[in-house]
Amino acid sequence: MRTHPTRHALCAGLCASVTVANARAKAATSGRWFVEDGVAIRGTEPVACSADGRRMAGRAAFTHAWQGGTWRCATAANRGAFAADPARCAPARSGFCAWAVAEGYTAPIDPAAWWIVQGRLYLNYNRTIQRRWDRDIAGSIRRAETNWPRLAAR
Repeated sequence: MRTHPTRHALCAGLCASVTVANARAKAATSGRWFVEDGVAIRGTEPVACSADGRRMAGRAAFTHAWQGGTWRCATAANRGAFAADPARCAPARSGFCAWAVAEGYTAPIDPAAWWIVQGRLYLNYNRTIQRRWDRDIAGSIRRAETNWPRLAAR
């Protein structure tokens, strides 16, 4: 499972990238989650996906509606886990790029750019941005916590 070297991992999940302009034009903060075409976090499995931490796409057969989006899971068991406690399973900062939120704006995410930090999934725009986030993960998380109430209220 892919985790920050000094953090505990619980789950993995990822999303496909698009350009910021395209995502801002197409995406909406439905409820408060990154949703495109009604699907949250681009249909990626939001629960503990696999022991080796590879990206798992959710399946249309295993969905759960929550906070304005359709969340896709890879299995019926994962759908059950998500439905039982979606707030615990869903990514931090509503599935938007963690670094962007730390910088004061929202941006989409890339399936290859993610970390689990203290049991929470954080997604980034791409691997280049993720390397910026990696330089000061704790500081980025603190700044995102400060910025998020204003961004989520939009």
